[in-house]
Amino acid sequence: MVAMFGTCFLLGDAKRNATFDENYQVTWGSDHVLYLNEGREVRLLLDEISGAGFTSKDYYGSGFFKMKIKLPANDSGGLVTAFYLYRNETGVHDELDFEFLGNRPGKPIALQTNIFTNGVGSREQRIKLWFDPTADFHYYKILWNHHQIVFFVDNIPIRVFKNNMIKGVGYPNSTMQVVVSLWDGSNWATDGGQVKADYTHGPFEAYFQDFNINGCHSSPSMPNVKCLSQDYRWNSKTYWTLKPNQQKAYELIKEKRMTYDYCTDGIGMTRPNDYKECH
Repeated sequence: MVAMFGTCFLLGDAKRNATFDENYQVTWGSDHVLYLNEGREVRLLLDEISGAGFTSKDYYGSGFFKMKIKLPANDSGGLVTAFYLYRNETGVHDELDFEFLGNRPGKPIALQTNIFTNGVGSREQRIKLWFDPTADFHYYKILWNHHQIVFFVDNIPIRVFKNNMIKGVGYPNSTMQVVVSLWDGSNWATDGGQVKADYTHGPFEAYFQDFNINGCHSSPSMPNVKCLSQDYRWNSKTYWTLKPNQQKAYELIKEKRMTYDYCTDGIGMTRPNDYKECH
């Protein structure tokens, strides 16, 4: 539907076709993880006993992060498949979330995004996808630089969060890891928790590919100031704003596909700077 940003490769671009073990490590549910295609594809499994998850081995201070994901099929009500950037330690909590909220057969899976900065979240937006995310792999991407955060589905921007710190609005700027998980969110994920995971239709399987990471390595204890440098492709001026065709596609998503926006439900105006954030 829309072309991506330019394709030149600069400092920080990942080498191609990395295996899982090069950049990631399993953090929980190791007996529910299966390695496929010589480590270039991973299956996470969820059953009554456990789900599973993995994280990047390194922390990052900026980047253009992506993962190819194929979601659990059949009856996925109550399930959450997540791909996100995360830091929650020593009083710092920043987070950039893709959360796929499962549903009963015949009902659409919701794609929810959320942003935490300085420990404050509740910035949820949800959209209906224009394809079946259980039928095949699709790319889900997060652009994060000092100017904007953009969530993409394949090459389509579905959410933009600008850096408005000058207006007093918080903006994620701590080093973060890439995190992926499959877990039971029956208490909230589908219809506000009314729909629970039905394990008679399990076990549930989610598949992941492309373990390359395009990010600026940074220590959680001593941030790398070079992560703001335009020597990194995603920090160049091309990535400070959407291109006109991307902006058009983004406006169509908001008009035709968005089903929930914290900025318009009243809840999103309870913090002093939310008006600046949403406008």
